Amino acid sequence: METIINKSKLELVRGNIEAQNTDAIVNSARSDLGPDSGVAGAIHRAAGPGLWEEVQRLNGCTTGEAKITAGHNLKAKYVIHTVGPVFGNTTNDSMILASSYEQCLRLASQFKIESVSFPSISTGIFGYPVDEASEIALRTVINYLTRHPEINLVRFVLLSQKDYKTYEATLQYLLKKAK
Repeated sequence: METIINKSKLELVRGNIEAQNTDAIVNSARSDLGPDSGVAGAIHRAAGPGLWEEVQRLNGCTTGEAKITAGHNLKAKYVIHTVGPVFGNTTNDSMILASSYEQCLRLASQFKIESVSFPSISTGIFGYPVDEASEIALRTVINYLTRHPEINLVRFVLLSQKDYKTYEATLQYLLKKAK
């Protein structure tokens, strides 16, 4: 599914984040930005050992922030790393999750990145319910794109059909609500 926001394309696809050919991909990471299971592990395996060497020099990342590295062996030129909230750890989970998306997009703008692929941040082992997370993610991205047409494409890459359908329903809801 795709739609146009301002002059930018917002796309939902099923697939693997590490295989995307956008200028940047987003790594939903732990605070040490290291290889793990899930998205972070897949990205680190595909990027090769140079990514781990580079992220170690960043001294980690706090929850809700983002940092950028080279893509190493990935198709993407950059990896934007963010640490989303563990669901239920604070009363500000939704604000922190929105901040993760916003900070990634700010880095994309700062580095003149025209296309970026996101996974569904915090919905894996961090336990954020996909229905809630999808609304926060999509609302944050839509709001950013309405003010920042320099990003030509934001793609959400969803691994499961269930997550794709949830994001699709949420996007349709938000678009109807905006009319």
